Amino acid sequence: MKLPRRRFLHLAAGAAALPVTSRIARAQAYPTRPVRIIVGFPPGGATDVVARIMGQRLSERLGQQFIVENRPGASTNIATEVVVRAPPDGYSLLLATSANATNATLYKDLNFNFIRDIAPVAALARGAFVMVVSPSFPARTVTEFIAYARANPGKINFASDGIGTGTHVSGELFKMMAGVNMIHVPYRGGAPALTGLLGGQVQVMFATMPSSIEFIRGGKLRVLAVTTATRQEVLPNIPTVGDSVPGYEASAWQGMGAPRNTPAEIIDKLNKEINVGLADPSMKARLTDLGFTVFASSPGDFGKFIAEETEKYAKVIKFAGIKPE
Repeated sequence: MKLPRRRFLHLAAGAAALPVTSRIARAQAYPTRPVRIIVGFPPGGATDVVARIMGQRLSERLGQQFIVENRPGASTNIATEVVVRAPPDGYSLLLATSANATNATLYKDLNFNFIRDIAPVAALARGAFVMVVSPSFPARTVTEFIAYARANPGKINFASDGIGTGTHVSGELFKMMAGVNMIHVPYRGGAPALTGLLGGQVQVMFATMPSSIEFIRGGKLRVLAVTTATRQEVLPNIPTVGDSVPGYEASAWQGMGAPRNTPAEIIDKLNKEINVGLADPSMKARLTDLGFTVFASSPGDFGKFIAEETEKYAKVIKFAGIKPE
C-alpha cells in the first residue's frame, strides 16, 4: 500500500522523535531501583561521610535508596574501575576525589583513563590543607619559612600521609613553586604523620583540616597558612599560601561521577538534585563540620576542573619524580 506523502512525513517525524521521547521519559522515571555510590575509602572517614550525607539527600529527593558501597584499596583505583566497568545507566556512581587526578599520572598501568571513562556529574565539596609546624619552629609566616628553608637546604623534613596522597603532592607543589628543598618523609596515615610532627621528627606538614584542627586550637601546632585560594571560615585570620607564593592552590575535593555514555538526561537530573542539596544551609553546615566548603558546579565545569587538576599534578609528579609504593 502506498502512503500519501503527507501521511508518510508525519509518521517519519514521529519515528524520529521516539528516541528523544524515550530518553526523556527514562530520565523522568529515574531512578526506579536503588543506586550504588562507590567509595574508594573505608567507612568512617571524611570522604565516606560526604558520600553518605549526599546519598541520604538524594534518597529523600528521588524516592530510591542511594547506597554507599566501600571499595577501598589501590589509592581509589579499585573503586574507580568498578564504576568504569558498570553499565552506563545511572545506577552505579563514583565518589570521585582529588586522588583520581593524581593517580592518572602516578600509575602507569591503569586499565582505564579517568577523564575518558568517567563522566563528570557534579562537584560536591572542597577542603583545605593547612601548612603546620611545631610552635618551636623559627618561622611564623610562609615568607619566613621560605627564607629559612633556602638558608637551610635539605634540612627540613616534611611529613605526609603516604606517597602520592594529597598531603604529599601539596607539599611537592609548594617545593616546586617556592623553590625550596625539603625532604619528604611518608608515613602510613595522617595520625602517625602528625605524631611525627608533634614529636619533632619532621618540621612541617600540609595536613588535612579535620585531622589537625584540634592541635591548632590547642596550641600544639602553629598554622602558617591554608592551601586554598581563599581563607577558610574555621580559620578566618590565617592567610593563604598563595598570598606568599602567587598562584599556589591545593585542596582535597569530592564529586560525583558516572560511567561514560551515561545518558545526559540522567546526569543533568542528578546534577540538579545535588546542587539543590548543596544549597541547603543544613548541608553546608554538615560539610563545614567536616572541614569542607560547598563546591557546586555544572557537569561541564566539573569536567574542566578535573582536567586542570590532572594537568597540574602531572607536572608536580614529574618534577618530584614520585613513584607509587
